[in-house]
Amino acid sequence: MKIIMLGAPGVGKGTIAKKLIENHNIPQLSTGDMLRAAIAEQSELGMEAKKFMDAGNLVPDDVVIGLIQERIKQDDCKEGFILDGFPRTIPQAEALDKITEIDKVVNLTAPDELIIKRLSARRTCKGCGAIFNVIFIPPKEEGKCDKCGGELLQRDDDKEESVKNRLVVYEKQTAPLIDFYRNKGILSDVDGSQELPKIVSDTEAVLAK
Repeated sequence: MKIIMLGAPGVGKGTIAKKLIENHNIPQLSTGDMLRAAIAEQSELGMEAKKFMDAGNLVPDDVVIGLIQERIKQDDCKEGFILDGFPRTIPQAEALDKITEIDKVVNLTAPDELIIKRLSARRTCKGCGAIFNVIFIPPKEEGKCDKCGGELLQRDDDKEESVKNRLVVYEKQTAPLIDFYRNKGILSDVDGSQELPKIVSDTEAVLAK
């Protein structure tokens, strides 16, 4: 099954995607991971992407689509995949349509106040990059990573003012995708403000339809 996870930053797309990976044995495709891997491999697309990134510019859609096209040909994608963080715009969605057919779009929803609360409570390990949440997944020892003992920091883009700005950008840029996929008849809303097991079971019910 080919799935897209939609929803505002901090709504829990990555967390739900990880549960779906376990349940369905399909990979989660992150454009960030794909870009880093392509650059590390020094592939043609990777080197193309690096030029834009080194200049501080966004990687063009055609390069990202090219990476996705290469990635979904790999063996672990034969049974499907989960796209999280892509597409972000209508042109990206239209380009994606040309290379593969998406089966289901899961749109996670939650009130802005809850998203702000969740994201501003997020802490990232300076050492290994592990993510904790002082409300939902607190570390065993305050300010210290459970995995490597590194210092836990609040990223600038997880601070309340930044989160509010990210939500405004999402509303302008990515929210139109909801109508785009709803009109195709493949989008279902799932209430992301519930407890995690309920969100997972509701998502699985949507995928089973």
